[in-house]
Amino acid sequence: MAGAAERIVALAEQLLGVPLPVRVRAWDRSEAGPPDAPVLIVRSRRALRRVLWRPGELGLARAWVAGDLDVEGDLYQALDLLAGLIWERDEQGELTSGTDEAPAFGTGWAGGALSLARDPAARRAAAELLRLAGPGLPPPPPAEEARRRTGLRHTLGRDREAISHHYDVGNDFYALVLGPSMVYSCAYWQPDGTLEEAQRDKIDLICRKLALRPGERLLDVGGGWGSLVLHAAREYGVRAVAVTLSREQAAHGRKRIAEEGLTDRVEIRVQDYREIDDGPYDAVSSVGMAEHVGSARYREYADDLHALLRPGGRLLNHQIARRPLADEEVYAVDPFIDAYVFPDGELAPVGRTVGLLERAGFEVRDVESLREHYALTLRAWVRNLEADFARATRLTTPGRARVWRLYMAASALAFERNRIGVNQVLAVRTPESGASGLPLRTRRWTADAEART
Repeated sequence: MAGAAERIVALAEQLLGVPLPVRVRAWDRSEAGPPDAPVLIVRSRRALRRVLWRPGELGLARAWVAGDLDVEGDLYQALDLLAGLIWERDEQGELTSGTDEAPAFGTGWAGGALSLARDPAARRAAAELLRLAGPGLPPPPPAEEARRRTGLRHTLGRDREAISHHYDVGNDFYALVLGPSMVYSCAYWQPDGTLEEAQRDKIDLICRKLALRPGERLLDVGGGWGSLVLHAAREYGVRAVAVTLSREQAAHGRKRIAEEGLTDRVEIRVQDYREIDDGPYDAVSSVGMAEHVGSARYREYADDLHALLRPGGRLLNHQIARRPLADEEVYAVDPFIDAYVFPDGELAPVGRTVGLLERAGFEVRDVESLREHYALTLRAWVRNLEADFARATRLTTPGRARVWRLYMAASALAFERNRIGVNQVLAVRTPESGASGLPLRTRRWTADAEART
């Protein structure tokens, strides 16, 4: 009798209609599939039950986070090979999910309910997979999955819960992944540079784009662990405020401020951007925060930042962007990211972002894509995590460490394949006189940086 791996591969190929691009090793130690491909390890029948009850990305993610699925070999290669069977089919609307109460085997990942209904061979394959998975309900979702959310998206309370899910998982864990810079956004790389150098250069690039001057007031929205405001105060002489919804981030940032003797010039608050009322500021930075705002609230976000700036004040908005959709497509939040990484996070095309900033009254002066830089940053974070994975699991949970490894590796590929991008948008609250106060030559900050090297 064939081993479990041979049966899984044969049945999966019947349902998918294409050869499985990875090798499979099953719980009975049997193996099947291409000999030189990465190995997908199916540790138990639970993995099959999770996928059959929740076909598509979410079921696979639950199996991965729980440790029921693993990859031996190059994780990036495995994800790249599987992309056409998971994410690309999701984007084409070919994947559907069941519920935790009713199995949906034979939909989505298995090829679509209609195709199964019309194809007796596929229907038999689905039934055989169900028998192979064994009886019983699927295990509950791993504890790292965001709890069920109710009510309207992007209210103050719901946003606090979403931010806490992602950021309040331990500062020591983040220090292991991010390195000493404690910067959790796209770095700005030079050839052969280090992660620390690239993050320092990114922070300095933002300060130069904002044309910061001694004595000015800087507001950093979503300020994380305080790295940007510390650099701006130390190197550019500004008075800075950073706001975050993460209490763990704020505590760590305040400790750093005290250690550097900058408590008289730098403040970190646990505060929503909608609650800030001590403007005007000379400059506002928002780095990797606007993805949490939501499309329904984005104009409000742009209006609020505009109101917090003095006439002539500058905004640097650093934000991940998705590709525009075709006319008939409807944007859907990635189910794995929504459940395990950034609950309620939303991406928008850069054109929409620029348009909404302009409608709020901003004059957009520059847009720079850093797409390739984010792929390099993510690969560096994955290396940090993999280099000390056992410690990472002790600092948080094994499931959380697996979430971060998967999402960062998959995101690196998404940036490399131009499925998503990241852009820095420099905008000004231009006064009625029309004098922006920015240098006459575009990209002056680049010339200044080159002159100092």
